[in-house]
Amino acid sequence: MIVLFTDFGLDGPYVGQVRAVLQQQSPGVPVINLFADLPPCDVQAAAALLPAYVAGFPPATVFLCVVDPGVGGARPGVVVKADDRWYVGPNEGLFAWLVRRAGSVACWQLPEPDAVSASFHGRDVFAPVVARLARGGGVTGDPVTAESLMQADWPDELFRVVYIDRFGNAITGVRAASIPQYASLKVNGQVVRMARTFSDVSPGETFWYANANGLVEFAVNRGRADAVLGLNTGTDFSLQTEGV
Repeated sequence: MIVLFTDFGLDGPYVGQVRAVLQQQSPGVPVINLFADLPPCDVQAAAALLPAYVAGFPPATVFLCVVDPGVGGARPGVVVKADDRWYVGPNEGLFAWLVRRAGSVACWQLPEPDAVSASFHGRDVFAPVVARLARGGGVTGDPVTAESLMQADWPDELFRVVYIDRFGNAITGVRAASIPQYASLKVNGQVVRMARTFSDVSPGETFWYANANGLVEFAVNRGRADAVLGLNTGTDFSLQTEGV
């Protein structure tokens, strides 16, 4: 299957145009929208979400990953094969945590695009590569090292909110397994304690938990964590150490 992971949004023509290319060039291959509403142009937020949300997809799945503020510039396009899944997109850090955490990785830099739009490489450059891979075709490009994608100055965990869902739950860039299970977190001057799930706390109570994809998530039982805690995409938080 082909999976879309983009900040294009569902309004407007962008996802539709990409899907049209995929339909024409890889007919019969299912296309799934995983994320169409990633925080616009926030490469680091998308990079934190990517490895957590691909784990349930089978081998040979092809991901079209586009958060591309540098479109039309010098940044190269890349193909990544990580743990038997394929990823295609711009090399602006989007695959940094994916390749750090994968068990097996191979990477290729795509050739310079020719005679395509300067501003829509998702449709004109990356979608045809994705379609070819989904049909079982090979990679066109020069091998590059995984280290060239890793963003060595980025931390292992991103202690900030990277996505807010329609319920107001705030997903972060921290793997829950990387912090003590019953640690408290501090965000906007408020201390938030851990709970297993929504029904374990009273209505209106804030908590954090390990979400279904293994990331730390702020929530409120029958409420909106973004409103109660004053959270936005990009809000930083920390482990609570005072009084411990």
